[in-house]
Order: sequence, then structure tokens, then C-alpha cells
Amino acid sequence: MKPAMPPATNEAETMDILLPRDEKDVVAVVEAAVANRVPLEIMGLGSKRGFGAPVTAERHISLSGLSGITLYEPSELVLRAHAGTPMREIRALLDQNGQELAFEPMDYGDLYGAPKDDKAKGGTIGGTIAVNASGPRRIRAGAARDHLLGFKAVSGRAESFKSGGRVMKNVTGYDLSKLLAGSHGTLAIMTEVTVKVLPRPENEESVIATNLTEDQALALLREASGLPYEVSSFACLPEGSVLGLPRGPIAVLRLEGPDLSIQKRKEELITTFRKNTRFAKGQYDILKAAVSREFWAAIRDALPITTCGGQVWRLSTAPSEAAPLVTAIHAAGVPILRWFYDWAGGLIWLCVEATPHAHAPSIRAAVDRFGGHATLIRAEDEVRAAIPVFHPQPPALAALSRRVKHGFDPLSLLNRHRFGTHFDPSVDEPTSLQGAE
Repeated sequence: MKPAMPPATNEAETMDILLPRDEKDVVAVVEAAVANRVPLEIMGLGSKRGFGAPVTAERHISLSGLSGITLYEPSELVLRAHAGTPMREIRALLDQNGQELAFEPMDYGDLYGAPKDDKAKGGTIGGTIAVNASGPRRIRAGAARDHLLGFKAVSGRAESFKSGGRVMKNVTGYDLSKLLAGSHGTLAIMTEVTVKVLPRPENEESVIATNLTEDQALALLREASGLPYEVSSFACLPEGSVLGLPRGPIAVLRLEGPDLSIQKRKEELITTFRKNTRFAKGQYDILKAAVSREFWAAIRDALPITTCGGQVWRLSTAPSEAAPLVTAIHAAGVPILRWFYDWAGGLIWLCVEATPHAHAPSIRAAVDRFGGHATLIRAEDEVRAAIPVFHPQPPALAALSRRVKHGFDPLSLLNRHRFGTHFDPSVDEPTSLQGAE
């Protein structure tokens, strides 16, 4: 006899949302889904539902009921929390203890139009890890996956499993933490995560360079990334006024640490730029701590392009190819409304005029020419359903991805089609549940 799907809770029955309260509840939900072949949409607070292709699901499971910090040892630099714990709670606790998540997880709320007072803004720790959300400091501190020490999860086979622990260590065999981070809930439902936390820098200031062309500003960032001044973040805005800064192209470099160290490093950095003939005409000023923090929070959350009203792409490429890539996209006739660069040019945010295809052929052709990946971050549901949201993988890698998916979720019940219809095994044919046992 097949186990019945549990009923929706009263407060969420209009969307047919299931609200498990612990890992056993999650297992029960997935067991019933397997028995009845019911695809599930996995959510936390729903703050990232617009990220990826639309999910094909009959029921929705929210992990918001699995909330709470279960372990925090500031001296050991470790925090453990249920997957549905809001990021705002984690940030508040870490802030009280002078600590932070060094990978600076992005808040997608503004990008997807969430109200400022929306309690879902910031999402959950589970959702943050699931999309590998990482901010400007990633270039130095690593991505979310690099700070994930361990987790507990339930696979699409309704099997509980765990990986990792409380310390960062070298491993042999499969590093499941790296695999689950960035999988968008398509392989398993994480119920608990353990992350590394670090002391918050004592202070920060940013050097802002103006009176440069866009190409010069990007070249300055690349030059600085190879200098011994411990710059932690590198951004370029073609138009600084979008964030209330000087008009024209600007390059901004963040320095963090003790005050004396910052003062010495910024002086030496500016002196180095002024001695370089390519950057000698630049004007160099300082963003003090409060303004610097506000600026990097804006870069983290992609605020320079959130209000442009178009469709949003995120491009990854070699920093040296950033300017030529944007030029090529312009030359292909793509109407770019606004753009900016993070990671010294390695990350490009583009806002383009909306079309039924989001200019995907032209943008991806340019990215393929210069090398990298193009991800459609914001577009209407019908657009994200019609074109690949994530950059198409080479055939061999795509086949490997499908095999991994089959191993964890052979019936493709978890966030079906989040990576596109090509990613999931056929749900019209009988699928063995014994393939990866």
C-alpha cells in the first residue's frame, strides 16, 4: 500500500505547501512522493524561486519550519543550523560576536523585487548554500561551498545521509559538500548545515579611482589583484552615479584589517598607481568605513542593475576578457541597459531589454568566443522555461550531471527541471530505484 501524501497545512493550503518540522517529517514526505511519483518543489522562504528554470511540481515543501541555530562556538569558528534558519538571524548572532560569513552571501531580494520589509529577504542558510550564493570577497575568501563544513540531507530516494563535520579537512573520495552546494535542491533536501565562520575585519576602507576609461579602470583592477596589498574586493562601474558616486567609470578596491595596516596599504597602493603611466591621470580618493560597507553591500546584491527593469544575466569569464566580451555583446546588437563588473572583471552583471529569448543566442555566442559561462538570473517564467537558464554543458559533462542526478534522485522528484528539461531523466519511462545503492 502506497503511503499517502501528507495534507497541506491550513496556513499554506492555497499553495499546497508542506511544512515539515524535523528530518523525520522530510523523510516521510519524500517516501510518499516516491511511492506516488509526486514531484516536489523545495523551498526555504521562497526568496530565490526566480533563480533557475521554473520547477515542475505537484506539491511544495517549505523548510521554514526547520529553523534554529543548533550549535555556535565562536572560539571554534563553527556554526550549525537547521536549513530553514533565516539568514537575518544568523547574521545578527554573528554580528553580536564580531564574526561573519566571509563569503558574503548575496541577498536576491532586491533583484527579484521583494519589498524592503519582506521577512523572506536574505532567504535561509539552506537556500544560500543550495545556490552557492557568494559575494565580492569570493575572489579572496572563496565561495559558499568552500565554507560548508558538513550537512544532513534527505535524497530523492527518501534516504537520510550526512557528510562532513565541524572542521575543514582534506578528504578522499567524494566531497559531497562541494556537490550539494550549488545544486539548487535538485539532488537532496538539506535539513541541517554546518559552516565555518570568521572574525569580522576590524575596519575597512576602499580606494576609488576616477578620471579613467572603462578599459583603464578594469586594467587597474587586474593590476591591483597581483600586488601584495591584500585587496579583498575589486569592482568597476561604467557609471558611478548609479550608486551616488562620481560620474563616469570608477574602479573601487576594498582594504580590510587593522587601521594602521589599511593606512599603510592604501598609501602604497595609490602611490603605485600614480607611478604607472597607464593610471597616472587617475584621481584617487577614499571611501571611509560606513560608505565602503554600503558600497560593497550594493555590489553584493547587484543593486546597480536591480532597478533597470530588464532581464538580467550574470557572466563569468577571465578578467582580461571582461571588456572585450561586453564590447562583443554590444556589437552583436544586444540592447544593454546597464552593466557592472565584480571580481576584477571575472563577474559581469548585465541588464538587457526584455525579449522572449532574452538575447540568449547573441550573449552565449559571445561568451563561447571569449570563454566562460552565461546564466540568466532574472526573466519572466515563460522565458526561463523556453531557453536554457544555465550555460549549456559539453556533452560529456552533461551526461555526468545526469548520472549524478539519477544517483541521488532517480525519479526526478526534487525541483524537477530547475536546470532545464535536458537535466532530468525521463519521467515517462520506468526508472529503477536501485541504480546507486
